[in-house]
Amino acid sequence: MTPFLLTLVIGSVVFSVLSIVAAFRYLAVPPIQLEERVPISILKPLSGLDEGLEENLRTFFQQAYGKFEILFAVRDATDPSAQVVTKLLKDYPEVQARLIVTGEPAYPNAKVFSLSQMINAAANDLVVMSDSDTRVTPDFLRTVAAEFQSPEVGIATCPYRAVGGRSLWSQLEAIGLNTDFMAGILVARMVEGMRFAVGPTIVARKSVIQAIGGFDRLKDYLAEDFVLGQFAAEAGQGVILSSYVIEHRIGSSSLGENVAHRLRWVRSTRRSRPAGYVGQIFTMPLPLALLLCLTRPSWWPVLALSFIVRLISAYVVSSRVLRTRINWFLLPVEDLVSFGFWLLGFFGNTILWRGRKYALKRDGRFEVVR
Repeated sequence: MTPFLLTLVIGSVVFSVLSIVAAFRYLAVPPIQLEERVPISILKPLSGLDEGLEENLRTFFQQAYGKFEILFAVRDATDPSAQVVTKLLKDYPEVQARLIVTGEPAYPNAKVFSLSQMINAAANDLVVMSDSDTRVTPDFLRTVAAEFQSPEVGIATCPYRAVGGRSLWSQLEAIGLNTDFMAGILVARMVEGMRFAVGPTIVARKSVIQAIGGFDRLKDYLAEDFVLGQFAAEAGQGVILSSYVIEHRIGSSSLGENVAHRLRWVRSTRRSRPAGYVGQIFTMPLPLALLLCLTRPSWWPVLALSFIVRLISAYVVSSRVLRTRINWFLLPVEDLVSFGFWLLGFFGNTILWRGRKYALKRDGRFEVVR
């Protein structure tokens, strides 16, 4: 057991070093200057009142761009988010924006159903698909439009800075997202290029989405963002990691809500990319080094080395790439919690999402449990 654990610890330390290198390579890419402002459609699927929803949406109305429209989608006109949209439409009459009532989704992924309704109504080829819990600065559209001046770019994933709420559980989750999750994306980008898309904000050409089969091809997948980028890359379309970092406000969640969310995350990841999920073991140097020290207490220097490298990686990714601060005292706690959820992810094939139970299939698709 000891040689096996030592191998895993060495692999995890190597991964942490790679994440540092990958972060600096990402930061070394010079910004692209905008030469032509192409019109953009922003697509916003909504459901319920997220914490800070009005301020989140307001930042998209305040874009210093000029050529853009915003489309919102709700399942029912009585959805409380519709009132927020109505207020913002009055506050910003100069912005082209409207609300679409989609009705009940025709398939399991309600978000994809809303996106399909909005993209059909979108006037422009370049679209921003953004969740309701994101915030941006006024230069957001200008930045992503510059990146799409190259005809080779078809999909862009926006990295995100997670902002936790008041609860301990959301703060722990934010630390994980701002360190090891982002580190995994950066390493994947460096090693094999962006062959997937993730996160709450993705920019794409409508023509590229149509070329890979449209949202009809994505409708049965839980991780529709991941497979959107995967299908695009397989079709030879350029997928990039944008230089623009959005703010992802995950809000305050109770222990029960956080457990359900994390289980949904790990189980869907295991189904979407099983080999990559197993490989996540190398993103966890502290838990692995602790296990090693339990078997060989005299090997505490290995734990010390793992801790130092982990701290450096977490600092570079969170502070330099995402430009955020993390609670260093909670970092080891989150590492242990994340390791526990990673182990739990190997068990169970059902998830809870917005009050409904779904069953996950082996290929990443899912269906309602009746």
